Amino acid sequence: MRELLADLERWRAQGQRVALARVVATRRSAPRPIGSKLAISEGGELAGSVSGGCVENEVYEAAGEVLRCGNPQLLTYGISDGLAMSVGLPCGGEIDVWVDEPDPELLARLADVVRRDARAVVLTDLESGAQNLVLDGEDERADELIRGGHSRIVELEGRGVFADVFGPPPRLLVYGAVDTAESLCAAAKGIGWHTIVADARGKFATRERMPSADELIVAWPEEALAQVQPDHATAIVVLTHDDKFDVPLLAGALAGDAFYIGALGSRRNQERRRERLLDAGVDESALDRISGPAGLDVGAQSPAETAVSILAEIMAVRAGREGGPLKHASGRIHADVS
Repeated sequence: MRELLADLERWRAQGQRVALARVVATRRSAPRPIGSKLAISEGGELAGSVSGGCVENEVYEAAGEVLRCGNPQLLTYGISDGLAMSVGLPCGGEIDVWVDEPDPELLARLADVVRRDARAVVLTDLESGAQNLVLDGEDERADELIRGGHSRIVELEGRGVFADVFGPPPRLLVYGAVDTAESLCAAAKGIGWHTIVADARGKFATRERMPSADELIVAWPEEALAQVQPDHATAIVVLTHDDKFDVPLLAGALAGDAFYIGALGSRRNQERRRERLLDAGVDESALDRISGPAGLDVGAQSPAETAVSILAEIMAVRAGREGGPLKHASGRIHADVS
């Protein structure tokens, strides 16, 4: 949605009406994920994409009809194997696209949510077309959808509703401003994540050493966690190899909601650290949340390779995947995560 804001605001300033198309469901290998959007102005301009070019022309025509008649449309497109191949998609797929003319006030509120990196969900009744924007904390059921982190069709009060989830990008907190931290931040920024590096040693946590970090924090573990306040969309990686940093950081992380907690170090080091955490009062059952040694088994050696290994495991955990070879996987290749 963020990439559409400039065009949406320009069109609104010009007094133009706007139609918005959203992918609300996919089957097989679809060209764009659920939640992808294409905006069409009354003057015929386009911004965004719902299919990478496969059905944009048809959606454009439907959007024009919506603007003329005012009735939303739920469209289904089967992307044939032949067409898929012609646009570089070796597997065909099927997508459902909802096209409507959103209320200008709702669009303005949504733009504010996106700019502030706030959490919210837009609920669209796929029968009546009624829409409601619910902010995080306003409704318990909406909060569950927001926390789920991905847009999807749900049943609410017996009706099919598209829950379009909005929120800030996932965060990566790395404790220990070492060379692997910079490589890990660079890789995470490449997929659009917000990166934070923290270290109690000010001479390590510098902009010169960590140019890829969005935030640098010079603080001891407890203070760093208090500043960052990790939530369900935060991954934490500990790289310090020092009990005075590792133990309080991991203990504090385990007391929170981070979806991934990883620690670098040998298997022997992991066992020793485990004993230190038990001595610090951490419940044994909680220790299974720690991925240690962090990363997937790809034979990584250099800091850059280690960063790829760790980030791959983080992504697999977030998607609920095992992280093995795709050739042995039987499910869908693409995961429905925002």
